[in-house]
Amino acid sequence: MTKVNSKLIIAIDGYSSCGKSTVAKDLAKLLNIIFIDSGAMYRCVTLYALQNGIIHEGIIDEDLLIESLDEINITFKFDVQSKSNQTYLNGKLVESEIRGPEVSDNVSQISTIGFVRKKMVELQQAMGQTDSIVMDGRDIGTVVFPQADLKLFMTASPMIRGQRRFKEYQEKNQDITFDEVMENVKKRDYMDENRDESPLRKDDDALVLDNSDMTKQEQLDFIVDQLKVRNLIK
Repeated sequence: MTKVNSKLIIAIDGYSSCGKSTVAKDLAKLLNIIFIDSGAMYRCVTLYALQNGIIHEGIIDEDLLIESLDEINITFKFDVQSKSNQTYLNGKLVESEIRGPEVSDNVSQISTIGFVRKKMVELQQAMGQTDSIVMDGRDIGTVVFPQADLKLFMTASPMIRGQRRFKEYQEKNQDITFDEVMENVKKRDYMDENRDESPLRKDDDALVLDNSDMTKQEQLDFIVDQLKVRNLIK
């Protein structure tokens, strides 16, 4: 049985649709530690903004958004039946809604707003105060937990990532074309890399994990090996 030697923080950053959440969930399950999906938190803020008229025709009312931040309560629960983490917004299960095309089209814009990022970082840091965690996102190793025990930077070719995202939408019977998915991937890459607040970048001590041609098990094995080399697990 794989065992954590002490309180452990694992930070996984990288591009959209490269499987960060999937490998983070698998790793958390293997190590019996908490998984926190930081991307889902920004998606929840985006969904709330869409539902409450804070985003209108792609324009965000930032004054209304900052007034509403304290009304946004985000929690994560592990569903025993599906053996998966579920995201709740103000007590309502929104795991499917936050993965839809409309949220995907607006989440990068929401995540560039300084006061939103500040609030989410505060919440994320609080989650890592007492427990061993694995957290994925765009700035976990650079901003949220620069002292993380292991930092990974995940990537894959844009085409591979587009194919993965398109498959997810097909499985959910969502009406979207492959070209629209690819446009969203490129748009999010540009916004993530060029935003003023915590742009996506690889930290100097992060390990690159290009999973373009790797299976989920191969990715998990790579991370476990790195943890063992650092004597963080046994």
